[in-house]
Amino acid sequence: MRSKILAMCLCVSPALVHAAEVGQEAIDGCIDQLRSVGGPDGQGGTVLSTEFSEANSLVMLKDRGETVWRCLVSNDGQVAELSVAQAADDGQGAIAGSGGVPVVSGTQRVQFATGTSGAALSGTLNPNASVSYVLGAANGQFLRVDVGSHGGALDYKIFNPDGSLLLDLISSDTPYYGQLWQSGDHIVEVGNAGAQPVTFDIGIGIE
Repeated sequence: MRSKILAMCLCVSPALVHAAEVGQEAIDGCIDQLRSVGGPDGQGGTVLSTEFSEANSLVMLKDRGETVWRCLVSNDGQVAELSVAQAADDGQGAIAGSGGVPVVSGTQRVQFATGTSGAALSGTLNPNASVSYVLGAANGQFLRVDVGSHGGALDYKIFNPDGSLLLDLISSDTPYYGQLWQSGDHIVEVGNAGAQPVTFDIGIGIE
């Protein structure tokens, strides 16, 4: 198959679309999201592969800085998640302003390592962007959330499984610890309302 490496844009050949059954609208949605969050390197690159699903299809992209991105997208082009699958160290920073920490967006499910009840993650949020961390927990358990931002201020809020607010918007410099009163997927949404990218660490635990 001929190369799809581009000088200034991202696109994909019709042959790849047909073979994988992933529509161009879905691929374009991933490309647009990468251009939005990927900094200078995200303005060009290669579509590596596509994998069709009735729910969210998978599109793998490589940007101009050689960072590989994983995009989960609905078939009408709505991106559910865009995350870095393999970061590149090109000497310029694969993601502008992130110091090598991947840009995050969309929704990410939190997985605890075997034998543990907590997880520590890092990411970079672009201006006016947010990321939602989803984790399952039961009524009566205690949730711990600690967000540390670097280079700017962030806010976060927590949603119950029924969509109601467990915790309204507060600053990232205020940790949360409290008892849950519903069972199911809880969502911790971290947002950047500032004008510059902000790198952060987040610790999430269940007791």
